[in-house]
Amino acid sequence: MAHRWTNDLTREDATPEALFLNRRRVLAGLAAGGIAAGLPGRGRAQDALEPNTWEEITSYNNYYEFGTGKEDPARYAGQLTTEPWSVRIDGLVDRPGDYAFADIMERMTVEERIYRFRCVEAWSMVVPWNGFELADMLDLAGVQEGARYVAFETVLRPEEMPGVSRPVLEWPYVEGLRLDEARHPLTIMATGLYGRPIPNQNGAPLRLVVPWKYGFKSIKSVVRVTLTADEPPTSWNVANPREYGFYSNVNPEVDHPRWSQASEREIGGGLFARRKPTLMFNGYEEEVAQLYEGMDLAENF
Repeated sequence: MAHRWTNDLTREDATPEALFLNRRRVLAGLAAGGIAAGLPGRGRAQDALEPNTWEEITSYNNYYEFGTGKEDPARYAGQLTTEPWSVRIDGLVDRPGDYAFADIMERMTVEERIYRFRCVEAWSMVVPWNGFELADMLDLAGVQEGARYVAFETVLRPEEMPGVSRPVLEWPYVEGLRLDEARHPLTIMATGLYGRPIPNQNGAPLRLVVPWKYGFKSIKSVVRVTLTADEPPTSWNVANPREYGFYSNVNPEVDHPRWSQASEREIGGGLFARRKPTLMFNGYEEEVAQLYEGMDLAENF
């Protein structure tokens, strides 16, 4: 399995683990700590965050299937059964079927990928993921010539996910990529972070990570992957197409209708931290700009 991407970030650039998993305290200015700049060849060391307990650092997250409150995922995500787990790969593939997570993992090359992470809400961090290239999983099923898109679906278990009783979005949560985006070496299926399994509220046991797109494109707890000839619906685009496009590439020149995307606030700098300029494609322009050559990125936002 060829891996063509070379990382320009190190562990020194990563957002401290507790900052990543406990944003409430960070945003309120109650936690001290730091993050490196996350830019190629640059880094600024700061005092390390005093470690929190596991309960503290997993107490704040977004996962609407467990509720819209920030504490809801940590409160209810423990109900989600993640073992055994399987992923249905179907559509335009040679070998459709239900692939056991354990079997997938036996055949994948898992590595650490330290990526910038940019939320559509204009905050950012650097995260060391553990995972494998999505292209390798797609090859298990054999992608057919007519496939042009990849659709993803999150698990839907109302008995384990109390948040789905609210019509916040159409359930199950769905996302999609163009096939060339899905097969790009930067696109991974993450199974861990900071060398530990992903907690349920962060998308256990398997989530997509596409580092040049806004964070909501990185769908959690994936149970289905479908190869299709047609552009698939995506949850936030269906809910509000004016604000959330299919591509959702990080683009400082295209603002969200309700706020600017030209700058971002680094998690770890405190509530009043100085904002930094947002990089085109979240800093991965050299690797992915060719995917969108000739496209109007304002129209195809």
